[in-house]
Amino acid sequence: MRYGIVKGSLCTIYEEASEKMMSDGQVLSGIADEVTHGMIVAITGDAETEKYPETESSSGTAGKHPEKADAAAMFLPVRTFYNYTGYLPAEDVLEVSLEAAKEWEASDLRVVNGICVDVTSLPKVQGVKLISLFRGSLVKVLDWESEREGWARVQLADGRAGYMRNQFLSEKKFSQAGAWLDELPQAEIADENAFRRAVADTAKTYLGVQYRWGGKTTAGIDCSGLVSVSYMLNGILIYRDAKIMDGFPLKEIKKEEMKVGDLLFFPGHVAMYLGDGLYVHSTGKIGSGGVVFNSLNPESPIYRQDLVDCMKAVGSIFA
Repeated sequence: MRYGIVKGSLCTIYEEASEKMMSDGQVLSGIADEVTHGMIVAITGDAETEKYPETESSSGTAGKHPEKADAAAMFLPVRTFYNYTGYLPAEDVLEVSLEAAKEWEASDLRVVNGICVDVTSLPKVQGVKLISLFRGSLVKVLDWESEREGWARVQLADGRAGYMRNQFLSEKKFSQAGAWLDELPQAEIADENAFRRAVADTAKTYLGVQYRWGGKTTAGIDCSGLVSVSYMLNGILIYRDAKIMDGFPLKEIKKEEMKVGDLLFFPGHVAMYLGDGLYVHSTGKIGSGGVVFNSLNPESPIYRQDLVDCMKAVGSIFA
């Protein structure tokens, strides 16, 4: 098995070895998931040539990289540390040995917690931007305070060192060892109620972020991306799509038993319950278009009758 560390700012995992997919004669986005800087993936096979390199978009313009028309893009089949599979552009992955992947995971990795945070060449706002990182990205901390108060010196996945405000760095609570283990390592939950509050508070930090099919960051996020990243940032790895899957910690419970942090499932959609009838979700519905609150209470002005009518399950990791 080969391994890789994501070296781009925000990298897309596609369903096929292509940025696009064909459906009913239409050219659609092939996005399945997103991974952020510093995340580890297992490379499960050889690189494949882009499947639809010459397909034109609906606007009539040629592909995403017209300057590369003479060199087909290459895609690597990958499995994430939370057991999701797809294809990453090879140019976004730094291939490493298992030993190097483990060394990166064992280093002082911290999670970027800002909406979008620049890493600069100097510990000052006038420094040259090396990269912009979205919430959930991972960097190695070399010096928490560096030579200037409030600025940490950090190392990127490609080995470059730079600086960022240490206020935007948080403890990494999740393990990436699932990339090389046969199981998903989960954080120990010492206090159920504290965990429930934490995962709900994390989901709320994405309020107002636009809906993006397959998205999982503050640049754009979909429904399952929102709930899965909220759990991940609190140490628990659940299935990335909007369904309850065997082999993952989420189990179905009775609707009457749902508590804060549990998940509400609808056909092709998922939301997080916040208590008192309120839930948070990322929805593509016109008028919402992103992460919003809605209510199960028919007397509430943010009640969604359409979702209440089709709610099919409630899931909890405490079942």
